[in-house]
Amino acid sequence: MTSLFDPITLRGLTVRNRIWLAPMCQYAVEAGDGVPTDWHLVHLGARATGGFGLVVSEANAVSPEGRISPQDVGIWNDEQQAAWAHIVGFLHAQGAAAGTQLAHAGRKASTFSPWRGQGTIPAADGGWPAPGPSAVAFQGYAEPHAMTTDEIAAVVEDFAAAARRADAAGFDVVELHGAHGYLLHEFLSPLANHRTDAYGGTFENRIRLLVEVVDAVRAAWPAEKPLLVRLSATDWVEGGWSADETVELSAVLREHGVDLVDVSTGGLDARQEIPVGPGYQVPFARDVRAKAGVATGAVGLITEPAQAQQILDDGDADVVLLARAALREPAWPLRAAHELGVAAKDAPYPVNYTRGAWR
Repeated sequence: MTSLFDPITLRGLTVRNRIWLAPMCQYAVEAGDGVPTDWHLVHLGARATGGFGLVVSEANAVSPEGRISPQDVGIWNDEQQAAWAHIVGFLHAQGAAAGTQLAHAGRKASTFSPWRGQGTIPAADGGWPAPGPSAVAFQGYAEPHAMTTDEIAAVVEDFAAAARRADAAGFDVVELHGAHGYLLHEFLSPLANHRTDAYGGTFENRIRLLVEVVDAVRAAWPAEKPLLVRLSATDWVEGGWSADETVELSAVLREHGVDLVDVSTGGLDARQEIPVGPGYQVPFARDVRAKAGVATGAVGLITEPAQAQQILDDGDADVVLLARAALREPAWPLRAAHELGVAAKDAPYPVNYTRGAWR
């Protein structure tokens, strides 16, 4: 059976274990310039010293208008790239692989960060127009403008340019954010995409933008480096994006050079009804892995080492990604090693922390 602490190799990258940090927005860029700060260095660095195999940054906007909020990080200019390179260097020095999630917020852009307010930021307060596949608003947000085909093409190039910058900054992994109601997910779901052109209507048309982004990023991103995609497997709303479509799309993505699908759910429609509980999203990762023939990551209320190990034992996923548990406990992998009886020499302790392995 595969252990949480077994390495995993994707293309030319070997990650030291299968406990990965999920991307989580920090809303910590007070300057509004998209440049990551000391907060990001400490936040991500603590999880690297805590033993995570792959540390994935929060959603990294590919353009200024692609930010969720003014406090989001970005990777569209030289200053941002240089700041990320410093952080990546620290992650590598701790033995962790470094990943970044490239994202465009779409119709959920220009919104307040959670503790600053709710809804869309007015233009008078520094907000900006949000684009979407159609002029259909997320509940409680301003109506986006329907993107032209020229704007769609520009977004594809923005993702490719961001991938080139991610490579220059030293990142080992790029993940494309196709989940949680942001732009790429919006094109997938009939609830947000009412287009009648080549980007709307049929399944093949609704997946077109994501496939174009995958192709452009795969061409810009080194062949030896893995490419991941995060998907929301279901909208949890009747008439929305479905689990069966996720399996079908994942098989297409595999053929276009995607190495692992990070399987989440929801975020597109406020009417969603999610049966939240321990490991509630794991069955979706299992189905994608079994039916689409692509490696998967499982995420969602995975909190205990034995639970995480069982996911691998059952063949439900190839890796687990922790979010809220990792916020509470930056060194969760070290506790997992201790509880699961992993020998100190096989656990991801920094040399400074090896006394923590003593029993």
